[in-house]
Amino acid sequence: MRTNRLLSFTIFVTLVGCGKDEPKATLGQEETGPSEESAESTSAEGNSETGGGSNPDPTTGGGTTVASAETGIAEEGSETGGFIKPKDMPGGECDVFAQDCPEGSKCMPYSTDGSTWNAAKCTELAAEPKVVGDPCEAQGGGISGVDNCAEGLICWFLDDMNFGTCINMCTGTVDAPTCPDPEQICDISNDGVIIVCLDTCNPLTQDCPDGQICFWDFATEFICDFDASGMEGQYQDPCAYINVCDYGLFCADQSQVPDCAAETGCCAPYCSLSMPECPPGTVCEPWYEGQAPPGQDDIGACVIMGG
Repeated sequence: MRTNRLLSFTIFVTLVGCGKDEPKATLGQEETGPSEESAESTSAEGNSETGGGSNPDPTTGGGTTVASAETGIAEEGSETGGFIKPKDMPGGECDVFAQDCPEGSKCMPYSTDGSTWNAAKCTELAAEPKVVGDPCEAQGGGISGVDNCAEGLICWFLDDMNFGTCINMCTGTVDAPTCPDPEQICDISNDGVIIVCLDTCNPLTQDCPDGQICFWDFATEFICDFDASGMEGQYQDPCAYINVCDYGLFCADQSQVPDCAAETGCCAPYCSLSMPECPPGTVCEPWYEGQAPPGQDDIGACVIMGG
């Protein structure tokens, strides 16, 4: 799961909820500041936002500290669907990995307060559940926990009408998550409530589909997920979540962005170490401390030198 371990480098981009267990911003969600104190900057390879397994070795964590966020729809959560007696486990009434709900229902992440996913509950399966890749609909919004995808799937990448695509939730366990598609990795966030299988990407080429952005999973990979920036998310704009900065930008610590007045951080550009181009007052620093993962050795971040 996402941990509060980000590279022990001089760049540290403190993302709100930094780490795997941090909440992502939902579409249309207002940024009201971090939900918890700034993440501690400890070097780590930690778990990825997409899960990818639990890796306690912190030696290859990014060299920049970033703020965390979740993508989705920020609307009042619907509490429809079947419920079961709460169990003594993280996430609430059921286990999203085990899918231990009664027959005819599935375990889904949802919001208890209308902000972002923070619990799990059993909801009734649709009469004709959609399969992976099918168009789908999230009733009442992305954080309602109610959609028409099959068991083990979730309606993700929603538009402003709450229509999206069915994707796989992870299987296995929180310590050993897996995805049916070997090309994807398991992204675990929001204290283990969100477990989705996502594609990897390169922040320099931004090779994600339209409506998605590429950001660090707080482990060893960059992943494609919701772009919740809306009209904001430009360079130096305030940010409190990892997915609220525009394409090619990330949520950096306040101390690393010129004229950033937001305590939660501001958006800053990624850069190529081999062909650095950064805004005035910043330099291109390596994203990773020490040896970068294969294929990611050219990734850098534009930050204030020594910030």
